[in-house]
Amino acid sequence: MAKKIRRGLFGGLITLVLWVVGILISLAVGFGMVDGVLSIPLIPSIVIAVAGWIVVLLTIIGAVLKIIDVVRG
Repeated sequence: MAKKIRRGLFGGLITLVLWVVGILISLAVGFGMVDGVLSIPLIPSIVIAVAGWIVVLLTIIGAVLKIIDVVRG
């Protein structure tokens, strides 16, 4: 098992804020790809939309798994 690193209150708060910001950025990019706001030259829009949905789903799955990991201790 991986060794848990002990952090103080401030370190834990910073870690939580960075984690939430990462989740929000991932969701923004994923939904931007789905909506067609973000585009990649020479790649069809349907491929970008599918990739966007993959990003959104994996972000949600990853967030839920992390919350379960934290709750389990």
